[in-house]
Amino acid sequence: MAKITKKNEVFCEEYLIDLNATQAAIRAGYSPDSAGSIGFELLKKPEIRARIDQAMAERSKRTGINADRVLRELGRIAFLNPKDVIDLDTAKVLDTATEDDLAVIAGVKVKQTPTELGTSVEREVKMADKLKALELCGRHLGMFKDNPEANAPVTVVINYDYGGEG
Repeated sequence: MAKITKKNEVFCEEYLIDLNATQAAIRAGYSPDSAGSIGFELLKKPEIRARIDQAMAERSKRTGINADRVLRELGRIAFLNPKDVIDLDTAKVLDTATEDDLAVIAGVKVKQTPTELGTSVEREVKMADKLKALELCGRHLGMFKDNPEANAPVTVVINYDYGGEG
């Protein structure tokens, strides 16, 4: 495998920031005018691709973030029943809720308002986006592949019957 130049090593490091080859090429010192094509070409080189893959694997190991963990978290969000976490009458978190259940809660707002009878407490619990999680899980499973036939033009013929003879 060919040796990677210092500039190409910088490109690899910069690419890991946002996975944008054009911006990585610019930050690595290539001309902005040609950065798009240079970034594209660099990503096709086996030694560059191998270095990026190696760095991504190291980062995944270091952070503990990998495809399985992300998919498990999406599954939690997609399939959690809010009634298992929240008392829907009081908007309080149930004592039986696990740490995994609690991770699905995106935010909690509590508003206390003085009233003539004491204090009114209003709670709002926002859960992570279930539909988005289901969509991402479905995409992972290949359920939503584009179907070219579904976008084919369809001829519709409308016949009006005005009630006359013939």
